[in-house]
Amino acid sequence: MDINDIIRPENKVYSKPELLDEVHMHYCPGCSHGVIHKLLAEVIAEMGLTDKTVGISPVGCAVFAYNYIDVDWVEAAHGRAPAVATAISRLWPDDVVFTYQGDGDMSAIGTAESIHAANRGENIVMVFVNNAIYGMTGGQMAPTTLVGQKTATTPYGRRIDLNGHPLEITNLMAILDGTCYVTRQSVHTPGNVRKTKAALKKAFENALAKKGTSVVEIVSTCNSGWKMSPEKANEWMVEHMFEKYPLGDLKDVK
Repeated sequence: MDINDIIRPENKVYSKPELLDEVHMHYCPGCSHGVIHKLLAEVIAEMGLTDKTVGISPVGCAVFAYNYIDVDWVEAAHGRAPAVATAISRLWPDDVVFTYQGDGDMSAIGTAESIHAANRGENIVMVFVNNAIYGMTGGQMAPTTLVGQKTATTPYGRRIDLNGHPLEITNLMAILDGTCYVTRQSVHTPGNVRKTKAALKKAFENALAKKGTSVVEIVSTCNSGWKMSPEKANEWMVEHMFEKYPLGDLKDVK
């Protein structure tokens, strides 16, 4: 087989998802957001939901998510994505509505909106990217920052007596009657990428079946905020983040 055989369309093994726009992403090298965007684009296209999906774009590192995935988007004020998603889902109940939120958006500024939308069982998908830091605004402590973790606002490490415990908001979501599927995944290895894609697909299937709220947490790195190389950030995440935020399904209502 020569090179011309390899590049023929019928022999193509992998390509950029059709729903990813031809623009340069603004994320730092090694950031998890780009991989997650790819998975969302693949799931939406493969499920035939391109014209039936509405994403709610957050404030934070992923504020420009609407530039990258070619579906309908609505920009929400910081933390208010679940409230906006609630309105859109109720107005267009046949569409699949998902929020894309960071740890500050879901578990700090938007804690109330997140919890109450899930408790009501709104028929939406919440994609929660947890890198345990405010990556966009300078690397400050987030609600999910680990005890002892150094940030711009905890230069000597997070202290329970001063800063409180890390907020495990996904665990809180799992005990609410309105949630049908709550899972915690990652994208740091090919195997984990496949598991995360399967989790996103299940969440979208739940939305189509009108089962209630699905929450997909993706434990991620922020090598810029953590001041590490991408490789070291992945190693640190595995060693420290997974102990506090173990991967796997927390709830799955069949």
